[in-house]
Amino acid sequence: MLEGMDDFGLVIAGHGSRDADGTREFEEALMLLKQRQPDRVITHGFLEFATPTIDEALRKNARMGSRKIVMVPGILFAASHGKNDMPVELLSVKPEFPEIEFHYGGPMGIHPLLLELFQERIISAEAQSAQMIPRHESLLVVVGRGTTDPDVNSNVNKLARMVEEGMGFGSSYVCYSGTAKPLVADGIARAAQMGYRRVVVIPYFLFTGILIKRIYSAIDKIQPKFPDVEVLKAGYLGVHHHVTDVWVEKAREALVGINSSNCSLCKYRTQIVGYEGEVGKVQEAHHHHVRGILGDTHTHHHGTEAANSHSHPHMHDHTADVGHTLEHSHAHEHKSAVKFSSAYVPHPIEAESFQLIEANYDWSAYSSGVKAILQRLVHTSGDFGIVEDVFLSPTAIQQGVKALLDGAIIVTDVTMAQSGLKRSLLSSLELTTSCLVHDPETHLLAEASGLTRSAAGIRRAFLQHQNDQIILTIGDAPTAIRETLRLIQQEQWQPRLVIGLPVGFVGTRESKQELQECQLVPRITNRGTRGGSNWAAAVVNALMIQAWNQKVLGPHTKELNSTSASQPLMVYDEA
Repeated sequence: MLEGMDDFGLVIAGHGSRDADGTREFEEALMLLKQRQPDRVITHGFLEFATPTIDEALRKNARMGSRKIVMVPGILFAASHGKNDMPVELLSVKPEFPEIEFHYGGPMGIHPLLLELFQERIISAEAQSAQMIPRHESLLVVVGRGTTDPDVNSNVNKLARMVEEGMGFGSSYVCYSGTAKPLVADGIARAAQMGYRRVVVIPYFLFTGILIKRIYSAIDKIQPKFPDVEVLKAGYLGVHHHVTDVWVEKAREALVGINSSNCSLCKYRTQIVGYEGEVGKVQEAHHHHVRGILGDTHTHHHGTEAANSHSHPHMHDHTADVGHTLEHSHAHEHKSAVKFSSAYVPHPIEAESFQLIEANYDWSAYSSGVKAILQRLVHTSGDFGIVEDVFLSPTAIQQGVKALLDGAIIVTDVTMAQSGLKRSLLSSLELTTSCLVHDPETHLLAEASGLTRSAAGIRRAFLQHQNDQIILTIGDAPTAIRETLRLIQQEQWQPRLVIGLPVGFVGTRESKQELQECQLVPRITNRGTRGGSNWAAAVVNALMIQAWNQKVLGPHTKELNSTSASQPLMVYDEA
């Protein structure tokens, strides 16, 4: 037995199902729970339809030696079963064991772990489709159990809204399997008429059963009526360690008398689907531009608001993190890039390096644009030999510079390529970067689709930025090049420029050759196995320098991609 506050027996109270598959899955989850909690006394019972019953589970747990027993309702939301029926079962047994301390846990609700599992089920459903449809053209339909309790029904709407915003769906819609309206068949039919190319239907249910099978059957009947809309069936939560871990957490909360508040799902405190990077975010005001705008007549009022405006609305829940927040804020301020106000000027050591590169190679055949990129690659690699291996399509430099001046998003396959981009240039040109390789959703997509994480990150970039201006910067993964080419050829993706310079021996040479031969997009690549994230970043930095100098000094009079001789405008990177 465990000691101290963690020394308690656990009873999981299930609803019970007429469907044998539903009972089987519940019991499989109990087996998983026992594997993850091997030293704890764990029993289970059902409210109706199946055995053992809840009272039998409570008595068994007591007779196995537990001095404290926590009963957790194995249900998502507490309607009449969770609020009345299950507590009555516990109260009826409690007098039989006056020496035992009984506690009743809360329902599972909308828990971050369940949100994560919910997200995984959606991604798995999307991965099974042959169609590449971006999320903003998809409608999320969440199916709840449906009760006579409006508070419980409203939780399904909250869940749908959180996932809609977190995963970037065009919109969301809620229907119910019974009791509440709209019912599943009517709800899915209405959803299919809302103008979205795809409808993703996902039940917020723990396990299978008669209702789950009815939901999926309704989808099968409705799909043929709307041939222009793809309707995907996403899985319910099912047997998963996240489910069992929530049960244990709810038991521990009950033991110490903790009741979760809405702030338990605040994106600044807890990792929430789509907002994982917001946890611990610096608390800063966003209304500096209007402070004091009404003048002296409101001086006192604004003084009060100014003092309060530095606090996040959830500041009262974050006081323990103030020291960390302030430290992080200062670090962020220290690292912020300084914008240029004139043409780009190299660091003296950098300038000396480029003078040596200029003097030790015949650059007379190259235009300023080509020369700037080649010299930067020589500087990055320390090897003049790479010059002959670099390939630039006829309009690559012009398109790249113009895209940067137009505010293109720089998408990288790995964070090292993103980190190599010069912050001062990004800031001066007001550019944004994106690297999705480490996002939790990218990991889930990679697993569901059989892609590498780098390739999955590129696919997500396509789905997120399909119609935006993109410069793709690939310095690590040949699979990222191959996924890029597939999206260009099969999905008509049109990045403004593709820079493909990965390093390695497996598929690297071949993927770069395929990129070179693709005439559907401007591209920069090289032959052979050499390359890397630093090479890819160096090319983008060279393009950013040209873009910034063109913005400050005016456009060049000669073709940037021309291989004819020209007097270059020398621009260098900072040290």
